[in-house]
Amino acid sequence: MLLTWFLLVAIMITAYVVLDGFDLGAGALHLLIAKTDQERRTILRSIGPVWDGNEVWLIAGGGTLYFAFPLLYASGFSGFYLPLMIVLWLLIFRGIGIELRMHLDSPTWRGFFDGCFAFSSVLLTIFYGAALGNVLRGVPLQKDGYFFLPLWTDWSVGPQPGILDWYTIIAGVVALVALTLHGAHYLALKTEGDLNLRARGVAASLWPVLVMVTLASLVATLIVRPELLNNYKRFPVFFVIPLAVAASLFLMPHFRRKGADKAAFLASSAYLVFMLVGAAAGVYPNLLVSTTAPFP
Repeated sequence: MLLTWFLLVAIMITAYVVLDGFDLGAGALHLLIAKTDQERRTILRSIGPVWDGNEVWLIAGGGTLYFAFPLLYASGFSGFYLPLMIVLWLLIFRGIGIELRMHLDSPTWRGFFDGCFAFSSVLLTIFYGAALGNVLRGVPLQKDGYFFLPLWTDWSVGPQPGILDWYTIIAGVVALVALTLHGAHYLALKTEGDLNLRARGVAASLWPVLVMVTLASLVATLIVRPELLNNYKRFPVFFVIPLAVAASLFLMPHFRRKGADKAAFLASSAYLVFMLVGAAAGVYPNLLVSTTAPFP
């Protein structure tokens, strides 16, 4: 049952990242590649039918944690109280940025809510990446299973870290670049003309950055938590996962140069899937480990 529930939680989180990830990426690019009000409306229409439905996966994942791993749910939601409240407000601002934009025919009104949408989308990607970084790095669990993390301390990784340190910032940057690139591929698939060309241009520019930050995150993870390789050494078949990540990275520009926007989008989806699968394979059977105790 432990494996079954672990897989269910992992599948729901992965589905959320892939499906809501392109919504977040589109939001991060909203003010960057859209030059006119009509182009901004085109971007919003591209995600309009699916953005709120995609967030159901986040709710499903939280509900599954509550029923399957109640101690983890209680510990994580109390220890991460501050960032969870920040994420909640960012989700609210993102929603009102989409829903209220067209309520008044005013450039100032629309500009404000366009800014809410873009700003909240960018910060959400960073916080989601930092959240994964905290899971991989570990938290200072006490004997009763609870912990508390300030937003930051001295930015170093140690027994008493903050939510943000040099490692989790790297994880946040990886998430920002990966989801923005994912959103660019989605917009290239869903748009035409100048907007399509700009989306492809952003994807081409971000791809080498993604390669560099992916490698940097791998090195940083091996420095911070070399124990994450234990499962890979125990089950060598897991080494197929980083090969799949590398293959998906290679296929993104390959398909983009051929004009196959759908295939490029699927390649970026595969990158996100295998990155998360690799993380899950490293931490299993734990969902949260302690920085103050040896890795189980």
